[in-house]
Amino acid sequence: MAISTENATATLKPLETVSLEEPSPGDGAGMWELVNSSTLDQNSAYKYIMMCEYFSETCVVAKEKGKVVGFVTGFIPPEKQDVVFVWQVGVDSSQRGKGIASKMLHELFNREACKDVRFLEATVTPSNQASQSLFKGFAKKNNTKCDVSEFFKEDLFPTDEHEEELRFRIGPIKR
Repeated sequence: MAISTENATATLKPLETVSLEEPSPGDGAGMWELVNSSTLDQNSAYKYIMMCEYFSETCVVAKEKGKVVGFVTGFIPPEKQDVVFVWQVGVDSSQRGKGIASKMLHELFNREACKDVRFLEATVTPSNQASQSLFKGFAKKNNTKCDVSEFFKEDLFPTDEHEEELRFRIGPIKR
């Protein structure tokens, strides 16, 4: 899954008027709209509503004046209770350079639902330098390693338009 994040080279600014929250199903439409105005892989609106309903404890929305301006969708795989898998990270273009993506990852990892989590995993395409920087930066801030390995090869995807997905495994993260 491609992940689009803020400009990794931008100077971090305070969040100011942006709040980080656990999403509700009503936030799903705003998440979907953000995706459709970006370069993120597009999923159905239903996917975002479902993530907000069933996985709200492992998802984060960033809001400014009630509008979704960023989000993280993730889940804890049933067979890997010590991992939170980050499916998608999105930040509205108006909010890039403020460190929102990084702050959302820290918010997610510090939630009660992630108290037993020691690793963060995500998949990133080789061309997505912003996401690679985000996850490597998260590892550095947590004084741990970021292992990158092959995961989903291009031939798994039904069209030639999708790059391979590399797995980023960050951890162990100490509390």
